[in-house]
Amino acid sequence: MVQNFYPEREFKAFLFDFDGTVADTMPVHFDAWVHALKVYNLKFTIEQHRGWAGRPTAEIVRLLSEMHGIDLPVEEILKEKEIYYLGSGANVKAIVPVLEIIKASHGKVPMAIVSGSRRKAVESTLTQLGLTHFFEILVCAEDYKNGKPAPDCFLQAAEALKVKPEDCLVFEDGLMGIQAAHAAGMECIRVSETGVPHTLSVTKRGEF
Repeated sequence: MVQNFYPEREFKAFLFDFDGTVADTMPVHFDAWVHALKVYNLKFTIEQHRGWAGRPTAEIVRLLSEMHGIDLPVEEILKEKEIYYLGSGANVKAIVPVLEIIKASHGKVPMAIVSGSRRKAVESTLTQLGLTHFFEILVCAEDYKNGKPAPDCFLQAAEALKVKPEDCLVFEDGLMGIQAAHAAGMECIRVSETGVPHTLSVTKRGEF
């Protein structure tokens, strides 16, 4: 539970990254990227996938365009990736320690999803896992301009929930998401990227 990490600290909102934090979707997203980029003869490595975790999907396509010196069609790639993801995500599971916190906090603390993925993919997986009703709002890739590590998405969620940034606790698995949370003036708990069961740990500003 959260009090194990912050026994003397009360938060007024919990903000959850989605992929790799609430749901173990990262392997499916990686396969979807590989599939979508295959037609352009581009390789997408697991190191890139992990390093860019948390960035909006459209921004990743732009980064790939710059890296390879070509003009990739953003919407076509994102559509193909989304189709693959939606057709392959049936076996995605929730991340157990985070799910326990979500269930225990429901009705006590307002909660939001703050994701770099597009809304359709997030909504589909939340529905599949039966988690939609736990969250007051979703902030997804289409909802903000500057992706993580910029703080915009977390600040937008805090504003929507009418909670001060310093009163929000973020749950994140990615380095850029942790940096974004700290840039927003929020405390952050890191969800381990690998391992079963996943583990949670407190992050410190300037640590990453």
